[in-house]
Amino acid sequence: MSNELFSSIELGGQRLSNRMAMAPMTRNRAPNTVANTMMAEYYAQRAGAGLIITEGAQISEQAVGYPATPGIYNQQQVDGWKQVTDAVHAKGGHIYIQLWHCGRISHPDFHNGEQPVSPSAITPAGDAFTYEGLKPFVEPRALETSEIPGIIDQYRHAAACAREAGFDGVEIHAANGYLIDQFIRDGSNQRTDRYGGSLENRTRLLLEVVAAVGNEIGHNKVGVRISPINAFNDMSDSNSQVTFNHVTAELSGLGLAFLHVVEVSMTGEASSDFDTGQLRERFDGIYIANGGYDHARGTEGHLRNC
Repeated sequence: MSNELFSSIELGGQRLSNRMAMAPMTRNRAPNTVANTMMAEYYAQRAGAGLIITEGAQISEQAVGYPATPGIYNQQQVDGWKQVTDAVHAKGGHIYIQLWHCGRISHPDFHNGEQPVSPSAITPAGDAFTYEGLKPFVEPRALETSEIPGIIDQYRHAAACAREAGFDGVEIHAANGYLIDQFIRDGSNQRTDRYGGSLENRTRLLLEVVAAVGNEIGHNKVGVRISPINAFNDMSDSNSQVTFNHVTAELSGLGLAFLHVVEVSMTGEASSDFDTGQLRERFDGIYIANGGYDHARGTEGHLRNC
């Protein structure tokens, strides 16, 4: 039996003990948006993974989309997360925090009655999870071009907070139908400014966020998560292969910690119409493969250099 999964690997200037990564999983156990001792225990119990990526942490009040999810934008949240990173590091583990903006996958209940924001005013099908139960999604407000630099700075500020909280790095959430993914895919982005239309324009927000976060904490401490075939949160694209080949090529060469690709749908199925191998070919760094991996498949490189 191969021990490749248990061999060490260099990532973000640190030596991981093995090539298994714990993927982010929303847990809804952070009342008042602050990480707590229960979360510290939860993550410390999993510190044997080569890398832990936390549940999504919203980068601002505007970014909230679910009940009882943690944030990473104020001092109380920094102090709460410090309990988590200390507990994981005490067990010899490494931990990145996922930076999250839900965009249109939210509800006015989280925003004092105001609409969630999105690249375009397109209502997603489905329901929002709120403190009062499921409620239909509403039509989001299309962001003004002038607002986007402020959101990019929210990502930068969240990364600075993550560094203060003791995280080893951050993962930018550009997957699963949340704000950055909404900009990337043409099913949710019908803008006519510099953030819409062409592939270059639809990728612009992601690349500007990567640049801002990387300049703040170092590009080698920054990972990116994408989900090219996942239709979750009513997502679609007219040509996912071309779109995400472009996204991956643009991310290559930036010296990122990793590219994290959700290779399956929310039901765990791969797509015969999408070739993730083309993404691996285009990315020059560590590729984290997510979805349907057992020991046999994992020995090919669950966390690997391409």
